[in-house]
Amino acid sequence: MKKRTKATFFLALTIFSLTGQIAWVVENMYFNVFIYKMFGASAAEISLMVSASAIAATVTTLLIGALSDKIGKRKIFICGGYILWGISILAFCLVRIDVIEGLFPSVVSAASVGVTLTILLDCIMTFFGSSANDAAFNAWLTDSTDSTNRGKAEGINAMMPLVAILAVFGGFMGFDLDKSESWTTIFLIIGGVMVLIGILGFFLIQDPCVKVEENKSYFKNIFYGFRPKVIGQNKTLYLHLLGFALFGISIQIFMPYLILYYTESLHMENYVLIMAPAVILASVFTALWGRVYDKIGFRKSVCPSLAMLGAGYVILIFFQSVIPVFLGSLLMMCGYLSGMAVFGAVIRDHTPEHRAGMFQGLRIVAQVLIPGLIGPIIGSAVLKNADKVLNNDGTESFIPNENIFLAALAAATVLAIYLLIQFRVLRRKK
Repeated sequence: MKKRTKATFFLALTIFSLTGQIAWVVENMYFNVFIYKMFGASAAEISLMVSASAIAATVTTLLIGALSDKIGKRKIFICGGYILWGISILAFCLVRIDVIEGLFPSVVSAASVGVTLTILLDCIMTFFGSSANDAAFNAWLTDSTDSTNRGKAEGINAMMPLVAILAVFGGFMGFDLDKSESWTTIFLIIGGVMVLIGILGFFLIQDPCVKVEENKSYFKNIFYGFRPKVIGQNKTLYLHLLGFALFGISIQIFMPYLILYYTESLHMENYVLIMAPAVILASVFTALWGRVYDKIGFRKSVCPSLAMLGAGYVILIFFQSVIPVFLGSLLMMCGYLSGMAVFGAVIRDHTPEHRAGMFQGLRIVAQVLIPGLIGPIIGSAVLKNADKVLNNDGTESFIPNENIFLAALAAATVLAIYLLIQFRVLRRKK
């Protein structure tokens, strides 16, 4: 890359990765809080929302990823998608008890309707978000990097979820999340920012040169990555994708309930102040760990990530006071994000050239669909007999407990065993 082009690329990477992750953090971590506090959603309903969103993200990424390859353009999908993503977030301003009762005066339970509307709108928002971010942005990132700088770029990309968490945690500190007016303001701010960033992208993003194969059928391209012949030609890629899926299952067991665990189980109303230092330290560590991957490769960089993740789980299982929870959360976040970085980088390294769009759907199957279906179901199952609290309106809400981390640790152990077997198999082939 030329110096100016390189600077522009990393600026675009930082801006679009960060804003995209802010939107995903709100969806993945705060929509659960939203329907829990506004509509009294159960663990099963939260699990349903996460699973429905995972399915929507996967189908969307398969369709749009292949379409962006067919057209040979990424920019229009990224920028247009971010604008529509923002508009869909703005629509959540209308998901309120008073609005629902005004539109459906004869409805028996406005809360039930609120949960349903949230799940439906979440799927719509996921369609636009996955089109812009999962399919087009990630294909653009793969096209715009190579083996010399992919770890560095992926380190920046992988640290953004934590930076986004920090931004969202800090931004949400001034809001009373028990009031619908607070959520309306939040959706207005985030939706408006997404629209503005989408417009900015038309001036900032440079489309990479993507080879278009005119004779290839779009519908065949959608399922390109699932063909037995393609799997046989890219066995290492698929082995890493399976490992990534196991990693994601471990994360999704606890992630939908993490904030509720801090606030409802540990009663840490000031959890933002406790978590902010952990998020900052983990973000810096993740950015550096991407460079480590460039130097030592996947095998040597994924093991420390998994070890930190497991150590964080163990501390969170056995301790509930402030300092141990901080240390456990720090290790868990370092392991989580650095693991995302190394898995993301190795998958990009093994993605066939000029077919990045077609393989984004496959990546989302491993990163989102499988974890999004299996993880929350496990989390919901371990919380089935969790303690409950009586709300002011007479309904009951569950209280997440440390069993979510115990189940996540079990999934991480399965991943560790799988990686040991994978490394031995690959070593024998060499």
